[in-house]
Amino acid sequence: MKKLLTALCAGLLLGSCAPSTPLARIQREPQKFEALSTAQRALVEQGQIERGMSQDAVYLAWGAPSRVFQGSKDRRMTERWDYAGSRPVYYSNFHGSYGRYWGPRRGRGYHGGYGMAFGPEVAYVPYRIASVWFVDNQVDAWERAR
Repeated sequence: MKKLLTALCAGLLLGSCAPSTPLARIQREPQKFEALSTAQRALVEQGQIERGMSQDAVYLAWGAPSRVFQGSKDRRMTERWDYAGSRPVYYSNFHGSYGRYWGPRRGRGYHGGYGMAFGPEVAYVPYRIASVWFVDNQVDAWERAR
């Protein structure tokens, strides 16, 4: 039982780390793919979009958006899908301290100490990599970072 549980957890972990590709999304949603024209199917398989595509086609080509914005333009419903990525930002950090720290210490309520920490740090900063604008649920415009 323990081995089965361990194998199941490992499988779920590896499965959740797998990147989502157009082919994987097509296999999960074959009915959406079959509803597309032959030309749009070819674009979706290559991960490309064009003006006039449906939201389902964009989902199959690029995946789920990071954020969705809804609005109105000229009395028509609009929607913008933003796709985000993250980039690492490296920086150095140095700090030291001296003083008394509260904590467990045999028979005493505090102890003195000196601590230093330095070295490279990394932070991941989000940024927008692509946007798709829909008017009446069809692609009106899109842009993608190079």
